[in-house]
Amino acid sequence: MLFDYQEFLGGIDRSAYHEGEWQWEEDGYTVTRTYTYSAPGCHTSCGVLMYTKDGKLEKVEGDPLDPCANGRLCMRCLNLAEGVNYADRPKYPLRRAGERGENKWERITWEEALDEIADWIRVNIDEAGLGRESIFVNHGTGRNISSWVPFLGGACLGTPNIGAIGSSGYSCYLPRTCGTAASIGDFPIVDASEGHEDRYANPEWHRPDVVVIWGCEPLKSNADGYLGHWLVACMQMGTEFISIDPQLTWWGAHAAYWLPLRPATDLAIALAWLNVITTEELQDKEFVDCWCAYYDELKEYVAQFTPEWAAEICEVPADVIRESARFYANAERGAIQWGLAFDTQNDSIQLCQTVSNLMSVCGNIDKPGTNILVRNGFEINPGYATAQLYCPPETFAKKLTVDVVHPGYVHFIGMADCDAVNQAFETGKPYPIKMFWSQGANCIACTANAAPRVYKMLENVEFCVVADPYLTPTAIAFADIFLPLKTTAERDSMRVWWTPLRAMKSVSEWYEAKSDEELIVALGNKLNPELFQKRWPTLEALLQDYLDTGFNIYDPETGKSYKSAGRSKAGMVEIEDAHTEYWKKHHADGECSFDALVEKGCYEYDDLCDTYYKYEKGLLRPDGQVGFSTPSGRIELVPFATFGAWGIDPWPKHHESIHTIKWLTDPEFKKEYPFICVNGSRSYEFFHSENRQQATMREFHPWPIVKISTQTAEEYGIGEGEWIWLENSEGRCRQKAHIDPTLNPNYVYAEHGWWFPEEEPAFPHLYGTFDVNINNLTASYETGPGGIGCPFKSIVCKIYKCTDDVAEPAPGEVVTRLGGFRNDYVAGEPYAYGMEDSWQERQKRGEE
Repeated sequence: MLFDYQEFLGGIDRSAYHEGEWQWEEDGYTVTRTYTYSAPGCHTSCGVLMYTKDGKLEKVEGDPLDPCANGRLCMRCLNLAEGVNYADRPKYPLRRAGERGENKWERITWEEALDEIADWIRVNIDEAGLGRESIFVNHGTGRNISSWVPFLGGACLGTPNIGAIGSSGYSCYLPRTCGTAASIGDFPIVDASEGHEDRYANPEWHRPDVVVIWGCEPLKSNADGYLGHWLVACMQMGTEFISIDPQLTWWGAHAAYWLPLRPATDLAIALAWLNVITTEELQDKEFVDCWCAYYDELKEYVAQFTPEWAAEICEVPADVIRESARFYANAERGAIQWGLAFDTQNDSIQLCQTVSNLMSVCGNIDKPGTNILVRNGFEINPGYATAQLYCPPETFAKKLTVDVVHPGYVHFIGMADCDAVNQAFETGKPYPIKMFWSQGANCIACTANAAPRVYKMLENVEFCVVADPYLTPTAIAFADIFLPLKTTAERDSMRVWWTPLRAMKSVSEWYEAKSDEELIVALGNKLNPELFQKRWPTLEALLQDYLDTGFNIYDPETGKSYKSAGRSKAGMVEIEDAHTEYWKKHHADGECSFDALVEKGCYEYDDLCDTYYKYEKGLLRPDGQVGFSTPSGRIELVPFATFGAWGIDPWPKHHESIHTIKWLTDPEFKKEYPFICVNGSRSYEFFHSENRQQATMREFHPWPIVKISTQTAEEYGIGEGEWIWLENSEGRCRQKAHIDPTLNPNYVYAEHGWWFPEEEPAFPHLYGTFDVNINNLTASYETGPGGIGCPFKSIVCKIYKCTDDVAEPAPGEVVTRLGGFRNDYVAGEPYAYGMEDSWQERQKRGEE
């Protein structure tokens, strides 16, 4: 064993790290023990020591006394001071002084900004006879979006339409949460001891025997409340690995098996694994008999999906599929770590259902070293339900739901449907979107598929507010009012994503920037004073209510308490007590406060995530009975009831995207677009579109990179580091080639989220974002069953070298001045297979 946790703990000089203190003076610095959370940052939250001098963040170190990360940090945290102290970071609220896109601003006060926002809403929405549903609130990722942005939308602005613009199929994380909720009733994550405060030393914990790293790179992404280095510790303790990924990652290079499948054919692999496990009777018979429903039906169904069937689809040898399935199933403790690739394909929700079945039939659920079931610590569950809690019922009933654009589907997601939002912007149906609020988001550079289409949608919106720590391409292009937000170093906030509950303590200030939480208090007291002055008049009251009730409706005068009925259509339900488990645990001793949490070291672990075999102990069901939180109380391997209510076929079926079907069946189309492009490769330096301002990060990673194979480089005469064009019927962009000798020659791997803060911000350039935006090549409106999933990571393209002898307008100019790559968009329709109405053809006809 390379990693001995007790030896690690014994080697820490605890007095040097001021055990028991949350702040102290050291060598001229004030040192604060706290946690980070974006922006800038990532999906997770690590324990850090922030060193400040004269109120300025100077450096960040890992805190070895933090049991969550044990002092380990990635370069995003280590380089945090550069992002916080970025010289061109906006200091004050700004009003647009010229035309949109001219990058002309004038400084205004917060009072002026909030008054203008309130007045615009009053005149142009309320007095105009429109409803607040005509406001759309867009969020990015990170920044406690599930807590604060829906709360801002519902309680402050009074709109139910909150979500991620241009992200068809909710294609980030929701397919996994919904797919597992339908079958298991809770969310499974790999048990790397993260549920325990004493971590690897916990006497009940065992390291996994086998972990499947499926469609993700945990070391680069640290996604979904999970730290990649936890799995490295497991590897050092003897865990073996399987990598299922089209490219050879670090994990694949260290794995017992690597399955380099064709992109977006994961469901075929999963079904074939179930075939092997059930036909060879490798299942955990006792667990299946006691705790699973519909096993016989599942076994009969998957009998058709042999490894030979999957091999034809996935381009992975049948023997490798069969042997790797046995390797996982025969492990006493197996676990599966999945990633965004699960969400970014058409059959995503059924893929997530099927992979959760793999965990279940092998008994790898909630026992040590498998996939444990987790919930937010202390039952603190603020999320999209807060919009339902505080948005007026008659307005909430008008939320843009999936059936608006995909008839026959059932809306069961908290956020507004992305494609229904697109259609409202494009057509004004079922009502127009008049105001666009963007919070901590940079949609045209990052999240928006069909980015040029989203640009066309937004350029005519009547009023736009952007709240962000930085002036992004999205802010330059659309903002009428810009509100500067604080970074993680300047926020008093809390974060609960599984466990532990964590506090972020402000260590510095940035001029007049406000935190998301401070903005909510200020905006709410301006727009909804009756509610806010009673319940959240101050930041302190807001943070306290987070701990007390998780923002559930609670009226101490009447004793009435309510919460959202979740995925059902029942709306609000009365509950006995709205208080959280944290409040119940600490209220009597007076320690239920933000300050008390900070003084404890900024974290506290809950009991639920610390407990194994919760289904045996009555901890999962609301009635306290043993079993799982599903209609039957068992794991429903075929989720007839839940998928039936959602309008989704309970029998998983692999199907390809529109473009890959054409790519596989039409030789001329494949000749025109010979490559499958995997979109959104992660890096160590960046989190989506964040950190491009940081000189150190750019020194490591100065340009957007597209990986191509050695064979492709030779065939096309492309050298390392040369700019190449990527193009398909939707649009094009350019990135710099990196030659990867391990890559399949049919695939290319492109990066997303790029812009260049050092370059020209004004039109048509917009920091160069459209010139390199791989989402120029993606499309809206194509989703899978239930309106879930979208083929981000299996688009098709051609490539060719960039040359200086061809005078062509840059993509940024095409998008902002020449009408875009297409002007034939039809709401609800994703693709154009020809280029008859492309910008090139319009130029030939002499059209502007």
